[in-house]
Amino acid sequence: MTDIDIAEKLEDFFRKTGTEHHKAFIKTNGEDPEWPLWYAEYLFEKLAKLLNAKFTKSELVYLLVMVEKERALMAPGADWPRYYANFFIERYI
Repeated sequence: MTDIDIAEKLEDFFRKTGTEHHKAFIKTNGEDPEWPLWYAEYLFEKLAKLLNAKFTKSELVYLLVMVEKERALMAPGADWPRYYANFFIERYI
């Protein structure tokens, strides 16, 4: 699998995860101040497999907080699933 294939899979995976999170928090219109915890639980096994990487859920929470803070500062208008995919590829591929 090429880096482009992995990037597309990751981007799609993050996009689908965002949709699932929104569904889980439909009563609050997707608002969830603790979203990294939900995402880490949802992403953990599949993301580790896609990246062929080892990390703990706590590390994943940390990475999710870090990528979102970086995106908000460096590229506030960027498509977040693409940004997240690139962030994780840079660290694990």
